[in-house]
Amino acid sequence: MTTKLPLDINDHAIPALRLKKESAHTVSAGAASARNTTAFDTNTRIISLYATVPVFINFGDESVTADTADHYFPAGIYYDMAIGGDGTGHYTHLAVLRAGPDGTVYISEKE
Repeated sequence: MTTKLPLDINDHAIPALRLKKESAHTVSAGAASARNTTAFDTNTRIISLYATVPVFINFGDESVTADTADHYFPAGIYYDMAIGGDGTGHYTHLAVLRAGPDGTVYISEKE
């Protein structure tokens, strides 16, 4: 299989993506659901998340909200997530809701 990813000493692909310029998002996680104000680029397939507090997250369009029935995301973890591609729908927004004290969720688009 051909890849554009860098290869390790055993010729296995290293899953390395670079950060997109001007594609960093910050969302305040509070008592009410909040989401990124600028949509993810249509070519973005991977985002990285980091939360300063535990949160509930939900992906969708510009009207998406998060509640306590959505996916739990712990604080202090840097994690990559797919948001589309390969024939699947493409998410444009991420909604967050705090699962403890108020905090911040940092989102980086990758290419």
